[in-house]
Amino acid sequence: MDQFERLKLLLGQENIKKIFNSTVLIIGLGGVGSYAVEALVRSGIKKIILVDSDKIDITNLNRQLMTNYNNIGEYKTEALKNRIKTINKFIEVECINEFISKDNIDKLFKRKIDYVIDACDTVNTKKEIIRKCVKNKIKFISSMGVGNKMDPSKLKIVDIRKTSYDPISKVIRKMIKDEKINNKIPVVFSDEKPIKVKEKIGSNSFIPAIAGLLCASYVINDVIKD
Repeated sequence: MDQFERLKLLLGQENIKKIFNSTVLIIGLGGVGSYAVEALVRSGIKKIILVDSDKIDITNLNRQLMTNYNNIGEYKTEALKNRIKTINKFIEVECINEFISKDNIDKLFKRKIDYVIDACDTVNTKKEIIRKCVKNKIKFISSMGVGNKMDPSKLKIVDIRKTSYDPISKVIRKMIKDEKINNKIPVVFSDEKPIKVKEKIGSNSFIPAIAGLLCASYVINDVIKD
């Protein structure tokens, strides 16, 4: 018996091999990204590339999986890597502690990558990720806005063209229309109308988590489909 025995029963040995041979790049390790990583790690992904420039802050503790009182001030990438290694000792983990922009995104795509999960919260970076994935024919899924929402049943995986009620989705829809991108753009999005709050964006423990798990499910299901 091994730690993936139950998954092998569900998927079969050949599909497990496909998962074991896949590399996933995750950009953004907040509430969405951290849960996506956890699900991929527990599914046996071969290599994870973690990208985030932030260090853990006490306000992250309500929704980001690897955070606790003991690792406040640590890089999110390193804290998550430490957690990963306690779950799956066979996985290869690479950490990149940088903010990704148009100026440095190219170096991410010099690696061999099978899938990209965009869980960042910067719209301009999302645009660049989508452009690079489309150009390089790399499969990906992008998480849209999950802040100021409370109904997990409203979360779903759709093409960006089928989104609504989400400011980030609106910007991305305009981009693909203006740039005449005809590819399917898979996203995790909620059609719940955002709750109006003052100042910063509000968040809870379960909406980002479910969005992250949906991102991971998309990747795993696509790997075994192929």
